[in-house]
This record gives sequence, C-alpha cells and structure tokens, in this order.
Amino acid sequence: MATVLITGSNRGIGLELCRQYKTRGDRVIAVCRTASEALGELGVEVQAGVDVGSDDDVKALDQKLGDTKLDVVINNAGIMSQETLDDLDFDRVRRQFEINTLAPLRVAVTLRHRLESGAKLAFITSRMGSIADNTSGGSYGYRISKTALNSAATSLARDLSPHGISVAILHPGFVKTDMTGGNGFITAEESAKGLIERIDELSDTTSGGFWHTSGERLPW
Repeated sequence: MATVLITGSNRGIGLELCRQYKTRGDRVIAVCRTASEALGELGVEVQAGVDVGSDDDVKALDQKLGDTKLDVVINNAGIMSQETLDDLDFDRVRRQFEINTLAPLRVAVTLRHRLESGAKLAFITSRMGSIADNTSGGSYGYRISKTALNSAATSLARDLSPHGISVAILHPGFVKTDMTGGNGFITAEESAKGLIERIDELSDTTSGGFWHTSGERLPW
C-alpha cells in the first residue's frame, strides 16, 4: 500500500485520482481549500483549508502530517482564465503564475523531506505549456504558468535524481471538468486512469519527461 498525497482534490481530476487510488487500496491524503461532499464520501484522509498559494498553509499542512512518509505526491491544484491579446489582465496572469507554477514548487520543496528513494513526484501540467505545440496563441496566463511549471519540474527531476526520486510532468488531456466548462474529449475518470498508469510506470530513466495521459510523449 502506497501513501499518496493529492492537491486540488475536491473535484474534477483530483477527486477522481483520490477515488481510484482509494479503490485500489492505497492510503490517500486529499488536500484542498474546501472539502466537497463527494470527497467526504470517499472515506479518504482530508486536509482541508489548505491554500497551496500560501506559505503558511503549506507549512501548516506539513506539520499536520506528523511523521508520515509519502510515496507519491501529485500536484494537481490549478486555475485557468482566458486572456487574449486584447484582454490582457496582468492580475489574472500573475494569479495563475502563483497557483500553477509557484504553488506546486512550494508543495514539492516543503514536503521533500517526506520523500525517500523510490518516491514519485507528479505535476499535472498542460500541453498548452508546450512552446512547440502553441499554434493558436492566446491564453497568456495559463500558457506562461504551465511553461514555467514544466521548467521547474524538469529542474526538480535533475536535482532529485541522486536521491532516487522520480518526477512526472503530465498532461491530463482535454477533460470534461468545471475548469473547461464541461467541454472536453475525455472524462475525469479516463484521465485519472491514464495519469495513474503514467505514474506507476515512472522510473529514473523516464523522470523529467513530458507525457500525455495516453502515454504519448509531448514536445517542449
């Protein structure tokens, strides 16, 4: 049985990740700002009231975990707004950078001491963070924040490799969730299933790679 910590766990992909890990018998620690009824019904350990954009909240989370060691940490929490060139709101851009880039790095650094050799650190990013794959422009804040996240996660993969810790950089697909307004090609259940498969097969040789939930390797 693995101990898996998942941020952004109260809905969407995070909720489904919690459900599937719980179903297969793993210990799940669900981290969120506000717990949902659906999350409460799963019977997992819930750490609510945690804003991953806050240093104090993440430090408090670390203290609440006591002497718990973590086998898998999944940085899933994120936000998205749509900025066009004609509607460029720098406050929204800055907020996305705080939550999509700095927050997962903050969680990883704060909880690093709980990861031993063989542990896995996963970042739910987006192919919209791929510079090579950007053929449509727009979405400035989201693209910038996810590109920066990819860079940070790649550095973590290099720095944590000597300690036997592997890093996954994962695109969940275009998923039908509240974030996408219910639009998408796959369900949260399908996305989570693929993400877990990618994390399961992660090794020191694939650490730092950028992968689609389907298993396709994505361009930077």
